[in-house]
Amino acid sequence: MSEEKQEEYEEHDASLLVLAGMAILVGCAAGVGSIFFRDLIAFIHNIFFNATFSLDYNANILEPVGPWGPFIILAPVIGGLVVVWLVNTFAPEARGHGVPEVMYAVFYKRGRIRPIVALVKSLASALSIGSGASVGREGPIIQIGATFGSTLGRIMRMSVWQTNTLVAAGAGAGIAATFNTPLGGVMFAVEVMLPEVSARTFLPVVMATGTAAYIGNLAFGLEPAFLLAPILTTTRMEPIEGQLLVCAALLGVLCGVASWAFVRLLVAFETLFPKIPGNDYSRNAIGMGIVGVMMYLLAVTYGHYFVGGVGYGTIQAVLLGQMSSIFILSLLCVLKLLATTISLGSGASGGIFSPSLFIGATLGGAFGAVVNNVWRMPEFGVPAFAIIGMAAVVGGSTGAAMTAVMMIFEMTGDYVLIVPLIVAVGCSVGVRRSLISENIYTMKLARRGVRIPKERHMNMYLVRQAVEVMNKNILVLPDDTSYERLRDVLNGKPEGTQVIVSRDGRIRGVVSLRELLQISADIPPTIDALTNRNFLLAREHDILSDILRRLAQHQRAVVLVARGDQRITRADDVVGVIDNEQVGDCIVEHYRY
Repeated sequence: MSEEKQEEYEEHDASLLVLAGMAILVGCAAGVGSIFFRDLIAFIHNIFFNATFSLDYNANILEPVGPWGPFIILAPVIGGLVVVWLVNTFAPEARGHGVPEVMYAVFYKRGRIRPIVALVKSLASALSIGSGASVGREGPIIQIGATFGSTLGRIMRMSVWQTNTLVAAGAGAGIAATFNTPLGGVMFAVEVMLPEVSARTFLPVVMATGTAAYIGNLAFGLEPAFLLAPILTTTRMEPIEGQLLVCAALLGVLCGVASWAFVRLLVAFETLFPKIPGNDYSRNAIGMGIVGVMMYLLAVTYGHYFVGGVGYGTIQAVLLGQMSSIFILSLLCVLKLLATTISLGSGASGGIFSPSLFIGATLGGAFGAVVNNVWRMPEFGVPAFAIIGMAAVVGGSTGAAMTAVMMIFEMTGDYVLIVPLIVAVGCSVGVRRSLISENIYTMKLARRGVRIPKERHMNMYLVRQAVEVMNKNILVLPDDTSYERLRDVLNGKPEGTQVIVSRDGRIRGVVSLRELLQISADIPPTIDALTNRNFLLAREHDILSDILRRLAQHQRAVVLVARGDQRITRADDVVGVIDNEQVGDCIVEHYRY
């Protein structure tokens, strides 16, 4: 027996208590991993930009220009070359923004992620971010948590659904630890990662994200990810004006178009760079050189690198009202969009969430500056629209609308804007979906021919009772019935007719008319030799989800549905049969309506 088959054979369902305990361990791994990863980014950033060996780095502050002058152009190039070597040598899955690979593992690989992916992703992304590539730090931490969950599930020989739950819990925990957003982490796992949303999967996710957020709080403090301008921290008791909701809807439409452009440009550069003559190293050097030039020109012109790294300093400046120029905000929005797609297209490693926040903040800020030239709304100026834009671009590009709303609320602590924020996110997601059906996560997989469901349907057919699903065309015949007699009895009966075979009133098994029609040689004298004894019993009011689980656990092929609740079931008590055909018909009927 092969190793893979042996592993599948030994899989089992752990208790919910054990699964919750494993989720806490996953949350601890994600929380500790986030601390290690941020320190690694700080160390590398200080080497490349400040020529110092230090862990002292606050990404939310716009740093002054470093000592390298025009040689800063080489920083992302040098870092990128090391990234390409790491990825090509040890883990190709670490290339790009990482989340699609985790989704692929959940939906197509039984939740299996190689442990080395987390290590390589951490090193490669820290190098990319620290040396100036325009990517985010959430993607690597998502992979750290997801990989630990996958590894733990395999070590414990957990069933596929439990391993997938730990993978999703690790991904959500990574988000929670990165941004101090425990609820946003839960929403991310539910909207993006989990194939099944139920009490048995929700509890482990909550345990993991809560644990990771707590560890993050111990290391980074309780403050939200971003501080707000004083005017936004004042409690507002009046309802939002209608004109603000209209503006939020218009901004949502713009953010939907920006999200579409984000997805399309990423696809374009991921397609373009492999076609450039040379190898992965030369192509990456070209892309990172372009990003380096952008950084240098911005530093010369405006005194900061702006588009390099995660870009939190720029976001924080916009939210504090320190940047309000329509031209500069619009320029940074376009340049960040290009820098991010070029970085990822040429082979950088890192996430897309932080760049989405940057694009949304600058686009929303520019829109807010325009609006305030028309309507004077001092409390809803550039910072307010920047917050709305952040949520709208995140929701539009990732397709995770609830995650975007919840995370931006947790990252800013501003509840006043929640209604216009929801309006903008809804408009953004709708516009992006009308322009392109795939989001920035699923597009990469779709180009490889891999499809991920965009909606998590509530499979209502699973709660249908057996009596609603079963095939009622049955006959009860003794096991000594001859084959010829059986053919005569079944003549003219519906093709789906099932025969319950009995001996002295006890159930021996079942024979279907379809199976009889397929017999062309070696006809047995009685139907007993044709009987399928690989069955299990169910009652009329048992629900389909329980029946399917029992079929899988006992490796049976057909269910005989019996009336009543008596302990001993006789052949005459059988009122129907459920097999693959009934289950298939039930599913088709569900999606028809």
